[in-house]
Amino acid sequence: MTTGRSNTSSATSTSRQTAADSGISTFKGQDRALRSDRLGTGGLLLSVLAATAPLMVVAGVMPTTFAVMGIVGQPLLFVLLGIVLVLFSVGYAEMSRHVHNAGAFYAYISRGLGGTAGSGAAAVALVAYSALQIGIYGIFGFEVSGLCATYLDTEVAWWIPALAAALAVGGLGWLKIDVNARVLGVLLVIEVALVVIFDIAAVADPAKEGLSLHAFNPDTLTGAGVSTALCFCIAAFTGFEQAPVYAEETSRPHVLVPRVMFLAIGFVAVFFAISSWALTVAAGPAGIVGAAQKQSAGLLFFLTEERLGGTFTDVLHVLFVTGMFAALLSFHNVVARYAFAMGREGLLPSVFGRTTGASGAPGTGSLLQTVIAVVVVAAFAVADDKPTGDPTAPVLQLFTWMGNIGALGVTLLMAVASLSVVVFFTRRGAAGAQAWRLAASVAAGVSLLVIAGYTVKDFDVLVGAGPDSSLSWVLPGIIVLAAVTGVLQGLFLRARKPEAHARIGLGNEAFQLEKAAEADADA
Repeated sequence: MTTGRSNTSSATSTSRQTAADSGISTFKGQDRALRSDRLGTGGLLLSVLAATAPLMVVAGVMPTTFAVMGIVGQPLLFVLLGIVLVLFSVGYAEMSRHVHNAGAFYAYISRGLGGTAGSGAAAVALVAYSALQIGIYGIFGFEVSGLCATYLDTEVAWWIPALAAALAVGGLGWLKIDVNARVLGVLLVIEVALVVIFDIAAVADPAKEGLSLHAFNPDTLTGAGVSTALCFCIAAFTGFEQAPVYAEETSRPHVLVPRVMFLAIGFVAVFFAISSWALTVAAGPAGIVGAAQKQSAGLLFFLTEERLGGTFTDVLHVLFVTGMFAALLSFHNVVARYAFAMGREGLLPSVFGRTTGASGAPGTGSLLQTVIAVVVVAAFAVADDKPTGDPTAPVLQLFTWMGNIGALGVTLLMAVASLSVVVFFTRRGAAGAQAWRLAASVAAGVSLLVIAGYTVKDFDVLVGAGPDSSLSWVLPGIIVLAAVTGVLQGLFLRARKPEAHARIGLGNEAFQLEKAAEADADA
C-alpha cells in the first residue's frame, strides 16, 4: 500500500502490500482482531439499515421538516440526496475494496491524506456517532414515558427508561455481532412493514386532492427553508455509510461491503421518498404543512388512526419505541468499533483495542460508549426542572442538539473521505482507470461541503434556538474542537512516536506487519 510511510525492511514492505491487497484479517494474537466471518450480506445490511431508524424518520423527522420548513417537496429532496449519496458511495465503496478497518472513515482518510488527518477524522467520528446515538435516548425516554402514562396510567420520568435502555444496549454490545444482527433484523423488518402498510393505506385512501405527484414538482423546492430542509433530510440518511465499519467481521469484505452500501442507500432513498410522498397524499399537498404544524410528531399516528384504526396506531407507537432501540444498538456497535480501532492504533488507550472473550466483541469500547451515554443522559436529567421531567427537554435538547451535532460531523467526514478517495487512487497511479469514480467523488464531495455549510449557517433553526443564540456556534464548535484535538494528537504522534503515527489507518494490517518483521528478524 503506497501511503508514503517508510518500512523497516523490504520484506515488511512486501507484507504490507500483501495484507492490504488481500483484505483478510488473519492476526489473532493479543485479542487485537475482530472475529471474521460473523456477518453475511443479510446481517450486515440489517445492521446498517437499523441505524437509519426508518420509523423514527417517518414519524419524527419528516413531520418536523414539513412543519418547520414548510417545504412540500420533501420527497424530491430525498431523491436528490439519494443521487448525491450514490455518487459518494461510488468512490467510498471502491475504497472499501482496498481498506478493511473498523475505523472506516478515519482509516480511509488516513490512507489518502495521511495519519495526521486520519487522527482528526477519528476524533470527529467518535464524537459524531456518539452524539447521534446519545441523542436518540432523549426521544426514546420521552416516548416510553408517554406510553406508560397512556396505557399504564403511570408517570415515569423520561430519563428512567433512557438510562435503562443505555444499560440494555451496553449489555447487548458485549455479545457476538451476529446475535446483535438478528435482534436488529427482527425489529427493523417489523417497523418497515408497518410503514409500508401505512403507505398502502394512504394511497388507497388519499385526501381530496387524490394521488397527486405535486411533491415531486421542482417548483416545490423554493424559498428560504429549502437549505435547512436539506440538512434535516440528510440527517435521515445517516447510517448507510456504516457498512465498512464491519468489514473485518465479514468473510469477503471486498465483495459484501460495497454490495451492502449500494443496497442500503438505494433502499433508504426509495423508502423515504415514497413514505414522505405518502404523507402528502394522506394529508393532501395543500394541507401537509398545516397538518404537520398542528400534529407535530403525532402526524403519522393521526393519519394512521383515521385509516387503520386505533389498534394499529397503538402497535405503531410501541414499534416506534423498538425501532429507536434498534437504532441505539446499531450506533452503539459502530462507536464501540471506532473505539476499538483507535485503541488498537494508539489513538486511545490500548485497553480499548482488545476484544472480549468468546464473543469477539469490542467490549471495552462498548463500555466506554455506555458510560458516556449514561453520563450525558444523567446530566440532562439533572438539568430538568420538574420532578417527573419536562417532556420537551429530552426531545428539543438532547435529541435535537446531539442529532444535529452528529449529522454535521458525519457530513463533513463524507466530504473529506471523498477527497481522500481521489488522492488515494491518484497516488497509486490509478487515476486513469478510476476516472469516473474519482469524478463522482469530486461531485459528491462538493455537494456535501455545500450541505455542511448550510448546516452550520442554519444551525440555530435546526436546534430551535434564536438567531443570536450562542448554541448556533457552540454546538457546531464541538465538531471543530474534536477535529482540532485529533489533528494535534496526530502531530504529537508524528513528532514523538513516528511508529505509532505510521500505523494510523492500518488496523489489523499493522500487526500483520509486526509479525512479518519479527519473522524476518528471527530468520
